Amino acid sequence: MKHRIVFATGNAGKMREIRLILGDLGCQILSMKEAGADPVIVEDGKTFGENAEIKARAVWECTKDIVLADDSGLVVDYIGGEPGVYSARYMGENTSYEIKNQNIIDRLKDAEGEERSARFVCNIAAVMPDGHVVHTESTMEGIIADKPAGSGGFGYDPILFIPEYGVTSAELTIEQKNRISHRGKALEAMKMELRRILEEESL
Repeated sequence: MKHRIVFATGNAGKMREIRLILGDLGCQILSMKEAGADPVIVEDGKTFGENAEIKARAVWECTKDIVLADDSGLVVDYIGGEPGVYSARYMGENTSYEIKNQNIIDRLKDAEGEERSARFVCNIAAVMPDGHVVHTESTMEGIIADKPAGSGGFGYDPILFIPEYGVTSAELTIEQKNRISHRGKALEAMKMELRRILEEESL
């Protein structure tokens, strides 16, 4: 039986990346809208993994397909892991990222070198047709920049400086970003998990 993979997102850019990475699994890949699912999702988990699973399970209840969802955010060590799971809602959902980014830079004004360590984290949850869940998680490590730079990307990309490339996440090329991004790496790991599960099924 050929499976469908449904991703719990309405983000067209994210769906492009997902189709690019998971395209060779031999499954039809749909957004939740394309699969006819539009559940009310309350993301009240305490971790990226819990939130990803909440989203995936809500859509799985509608479709019973293989359903994937991701949750990601910025974790800054110097301020106790903030904004973390609240990355999108940090300082209020309607606050611009220019303001959020400047706030983080201001709060790190006394931090130097390694104290500025931070990372993007992405957790992907896959709920299988039988209801069991598989998680993969990956990070993109960096340090908080002294000032925002770059116009690529979105959100917190302009303030996460990637030392080995000498630029912020917003200054990486698309190719570089796909190779080292937290979501790209978590998706690649999930592809390996799904391939293993699908191969076991066909034995």
